[in-house]
Amino acid sequence: MAKDLGLKIVRVPAYSPNSVAEHTIALLMTLNRKIHRAYNRVRELNFSLNGLEGFDIHRKTVGIVGTGKIGKIAAQIFRGFGATVLAYDPFPSPEWAESNHVQYVNFEELLHACNILSLHVPLLPDTYHLLNVETLSQLQPGSIILNTSRGKLIDTTALIQGLKTRHIGGVALDVYEEEEGVFFEDLSGEVLQDDELSRLLTFPNVLITSHQAFLTQDALLQIAKSTISNIERFEMNEPFLEGTEL
Repeated sequence: MAKDLGLKIVRVPAYSPNSVAEHTIALLMTLNRKIHRAYNRVRELNFSLNGLEGFDIHRKTVGIVGTGKIGKIAAQIFRGFGATVLAYDPFPSPEWAESNHVQYVNFEELLHACNILSLHVPLLPDTYHLLNVETLSQLQPGSIILNTSRGKLIDTTALIQGLKTRHIGGVALDVYEEEEGVFFEDLSGEVLQDDELSRLLTFPNVLITSHQAFLTQDALLQIAKSTISNIERFEMNEPFLEGTEL
């Protein structure tokens, strides 16, 4: 419709990959070391350590699915922890992998090998329900899943089943399969109508944030700068910033 009307459409595709990658790590650290639970306990003067045990990321195997800008940064952060990092991407970056000590493997091999699985791919027909009954069953028992990309990469019904059987050790999500009408809204005085989201929220080993991985001062500033720059370029009949025009 925009094309028919002669309207230009632009986007901001890579405003701050660091913000999303860093939030991914924050989710893992919070879930693993039970920071959220410890915080609430101490607020109530409960200084017990019962149930707060986590694990070292050092020497664990992390699987990165998708090595675009965000995936690469996440992989490099995990390497900083001393983790072994495996990656899967249909379009690998071998020079980057070699310089950062990351090894590309096929998707099935990655699933079998990793203790922590982090998703960093767009939602496409080929990635819809990338994690489903079959692929989730290939993960090591007790694996942690991180998703700060798109909710529909994961089949929520299969995820819940994996959590119920304890095959999945924990899940940290900044996105959800049916987040429209829920995320970004204050529903604190309402009855949540999404039964699967309600079920996810009952698991002690599930951590959910409401699509806030991008939300840093740096990212918001870059969004504003790119948007204003494209407006100025449009007024001066100059090309839009690389990668922003649809």
